[in-house]
Amino acid sequence: MTEPAIAIKGLTYRYRGTKKNAIEAIDLELEKGEFLVLMGPSEAGKSTLAACINGLIPHFHKGKLAGDVIVYGKNTREHTVSQMAEDVGLVFQDFEAQLFSTNVELEIAFGPENFAVPREEIAHRIDENLAYVGLSDFRNRPPSTLSGGQKQKLAIASVLALRPKVLVMDEPTTDLDPVSKMGIFEITDRLRRRSDLTLLVVEHETEEVLKANRIALLKDGQLVKVGPAREILQDIDLIESLGLMPLGIARFYRSLGFSDLPLTPDEAVAAYKEAGLTVVCAHHEALAAEEKRAAAAQAAKEPLIRCRDLEFTYPGGVTAIAGISLDVFPGDMVAIVGQNGSGKTTLAKQFNGLLLPTGGSITVNGKTTKEQGIFRLGQSVGYVFQNPDHQIFSETVFDEVSFGPRLRGLADDEVKARVAETLAAVGLEGTEAEDPFSMTKSGRQRVAVAAVLAVKPDVLILDEPTTGLDYHEQCSMMEMVKRLNKQGSTIIFITHHMWVVAEYARKVFVIKDGQLLLEGTPREVFAHEQELLEASLRPPHFIQFTNRLGYTMLRPEELIGCTEGGAG
Repeated sequence: MTEPAIAIKGLTYRYRGTKKNAIEAIDLELEKGEFLVLMGPSEAGKSTLAACINGLIPHFHKGKLAGDVIVYGKNTREHTVSQMAEDVGLVFQDFEAQLFSTNVELEIAFGPENFAVPREEIAHRIDENLAYVGLSDFRNRPPSTLSGGQKQKLAIASVLALRPKVLVMDEPTTDLDPVSKMGIFEITDRLRRRSDLTLLVVEHETEEVLKANRIALLKDGQLVKVGPAREILQDIDLIESLGLMPLGIARFYRSLGFSDLPLTPDEAVAAYKEAGLTVVCAHHEALAAEEKRAAAAQAAKEPLIRCRDLEFTYPGGVTAIAGISLDVFPGDMVAIVGQNGSGKTTLAKQFNGLLLPTGGSITVNGKTTKEQGIFRLGQSVGYVFQNPDHQIFSETVFDEVSFGPRLRGLADDEVKARVAETLAAVGLEGTEAEDPFSMTKSGRQRVAVAAVLAVKPDVLILDEPTTGLDYHEQCSMMEMVKRLNKQGSTIIFITHHMWVVAEYARKVFVIKDGQLLLEGTPREVFAHEQELLEASLRPPHFIQFTNRLGYTMLRPEELIGCTEGGAG
């Protein structure tokens, strides 16, 4: 039997200053050439385990370590991070921290130069890896000018240029649009076919891990189960118990009593036909008709936000919005989607005056954003940034949430009432004295939402509210947003997660190259798979499956209610 590429034996680690082990008694081996995905809820220990593979733990992060990690015969205890880097490449979840050069080429060249790779070989590796991640046209750009997704690809390319034997990627698709996510996993799929490269990828989206050889599940720092990818993904109860998202296709077929659960759209269509199942057309038509009635009722109102031929060009000459016309009505629950760099965030920042149009017009409550100004618009349109740490600045939750009302001169009693009301709305009652920076990202995100809500805006904009959260946290965040919408708030959210659009949006704007490509209900938009693909978007697998049946369904429960015929 050949030696494994990675052998982890009795690994336990506790960070300095903490009372609980981050990982505990981990035993795991990866064979040479294997592609293993590490999954689990937030704070399960995934990133900690990843940092142990290249020696960041114990050499960089200090704490108490027991057990061993041996990579191609090297014990991480006995080799420095730079020595381990000869064999192990690590792509961080926070890719921004990994990039520092003045242009893309230099970023990729940095590692090979430090390993004294000949100049001609470095040039070859730059070309090879830029092509590999689809950044060949960006070789002379400063990394700071790239979109989040492009920066992530650059981080991957810079690590691949070192030709590691082991590649560890910590949630590499977190900030990527759906097609870019597919691109990263296509890269990993190609890489895993090389017998000289072993892959360990931390990932939280179950649809993206179907091509892995095995999945290892972590919870509370302990290894719960390791097994073939299909076996793990078919165990819906286990997946749900860990706060992970079960595959919609698997959920649908389990509800019909199937034992061998299809996992992909192709498998799902074949199983549906083989079982003699059919869709009751009238049931599907009733679903669509109800949505159309609701949309028509909304459209009969006076728009809260109206854009007509809206344009915006940045000072450097880059046109981010090129002639967008749209309406947002009171009570809407709107998703804005599009690929990285499509203009989504630029558009949303027009709604509250963070950016002002360079062409066309935009009105909020009947008046242009230019004449209202950002302070007045902040009263009617609240904006929650993607990273709550860019928004939070106070030492206590109370001070953070009360800042807006105090700025607007409200009396102390009213300020206290608004803080209590908004903290209750976001599920943070009793946290007034806490330091928001000591909270989880989900908690900090809720504080940021509460701080905006305390001003009582007509519209709440959330930029990627679920990024960096596990499935359970994503659901909790979006259920809170849904409650706010039911209580009267008009919601606009930007997202890359198409399942969030399917589950929570009632209207969708698809942006491509600064233009409005599609708009409609989620059912209407997801029916246009080809157009979405052109915008680097892709419906969830379950919706792809139902589209192939000829009827766009947003969730398994809908198809269950519209299905009749044979049994599994």
